[in-house]
Amino acid sequence: MTNDGKRRLTMADIIKNYINGKWKTGHGAGTFRSINPANKTNIVGLATRSSAADVDEAVDAAREAFKEWRLMPAPRRGEVLLRAAEILSRGKKSLGMLVTQEMGKILPEGLGDVQEAIDMAYYMGSEGRRLSGETVPSELPGKDAKSVRVPVGVFALITPWNFPVAIPAWKICPALVAGNTVIFKPSSDTPVCAARLVGMLEQAGVPKGVINLVHGAGKETGEYLATHPGIDAVSFTGSCDTGEHLEGLCGRTHKPISAEMGGKNAIIVMDDANLELAVEGAIWGGFGTSGQRCTAASRIVVHEAVYLKFIKMFKGAASKLRIGNGLKKGTDMGPVINESQFTKILEYIETGKNEGAGLILGGGPYTKNDCANGFFIEPTIFTDVDPEMRIAQEEIFGPVVCVIKSGSFEDSIRIVNDTRYGLSSSIYTQDVNKSALAERDLDSGIVYINASTIGAEIQLPFGGTKHTGLGPREAGGRGGALDTYTRWKVIYRDFSGRLQKAQIDR
Repeated sequence: MTNDGKRRLTMADIIKNYINGKWKTGHGAGTFRSINPANKTNIVGLATRSSAADVDEAVDAAREAFKEWRLMPAPRRGEVLLRAAEILSRGKKSLGMLVTQEMGKILPEGLGDVQEAIDMAYYMGSEGRRLSGETVPSELPGKDAKSVRVPVGVFALITPWNFPVAIPAWKICPALVAGNTVIFKPSSDTPVCAARLVGMLEQAGVPKGVINLVHGAGKETGEYLATHPGIDAVSFTGSCDTGEHLEGLCGRTHKPISAEMGGKNAIIVMDDANLELAVEGAIWGGFGTSGQRCTAASRIVVHEAVYLKFIKMFKGAASKLRIGNGLKKGTDMGPVINESQFTKILEYIETGKNEGAGLILGGGPYTKNDCANGFFIEPTIFTDVDPEMRIAQEEIFGPVVCVIKSGSFEDSIRIVNDTRYGLSSSIYTQDVNKSALAERDLDSGIVYINASTIGAEIQLPFGGTKHTGLGPREAGGRGGALDTYTRWKVIYRDFSGRLQKAQIDR
């Protein structure tokens, strides 16, 4: 025990790699700590550090396991995921609490994080009985033609810290049901959640080598994994800088990559909007998960006719948010993930001040009550923001919202589209024609009408345009994750008994 009565972490508590069906200590130098961002003196776990040799071993195991896993009938692969869904459902409360403790989001959001994984496991487990292709008529007699989905091979799955259970499940579940094997490299900020998830998949009966877990820093472990010659494809979610770097590395080796990266999402509030509903959506979009979602609404573009009224209502609602440890009942907003993000967000706030934006709420660390030992930042609102300011163009990934005045519907659409990102956007209006035009003209992968920029459902593809992403989308079936984790194979069968030369014979 320590002097403050807390139990010391021992070697038995170290979060290990999972390679070829066994939990193993990595060969990297030492361990790294997973810290509770609500109280940085609380160590959630110690994680092993991987070496290149550990990654090599995991890739070898996945390549060997692929030989049999790809041949297992897809419905049986799906049954494994359905069992995983049941196990996740039974463990939802404890895993959700772990998400809150390790990542910092409030408990209802931690439980929601796990629920997304449950939903994905059920959905993709059911895809084991579909995985549909096409059978089409041939233009020649005595011949048929069809397309089928086949697995890609061995995948590197690299995931962020903000959804430490949901995003890994978004990748692992479709990868496995399609017949691939995987090496999963989670964020070094959330290794405990990753290990718990993999343990549940092990309990569900995923065969050895089909899923492998390696811990370590992105620059070391993640980059070595993504560029490993034994990896057939990569799925990455994280920052734009890292994703674009990996895109370049994969491009040079002709390796497919699906990358889901940043966003600078916006809510349009028109002059006929239900302002109470719009404010509620802006609060949820801007300050939910402390602004640490790729779909966070960091820009609110408000029509000049309701601009002042909206600001007053928005500031009033944000000032009532209760900040604190996410495990405490009634908390509305938790900490940001770590010291690096904490410092970066505060630097952006100073940038906003220097650019001339009007700071009307927040703007600094939050240290009241029991928050002094955590990475808490006040809900922060800037008004009179020029669309060209850095705070209106760059992804801050924290509880900072820019309110921008617009003169018209057309002006609002232009402002929203004028960034390098295109993930999620929203419009609040009672005009059905304007909502239809917004659906058409907003350059983002996801558009919401009279709802916030947050709330994607797993049965539809998730992703964006421009620098937000590259390659097939996450989630969903056709047009989404299955296009990431399968290749199309076209089969022509000629049973005419003679050589036919397609178009030449016609």
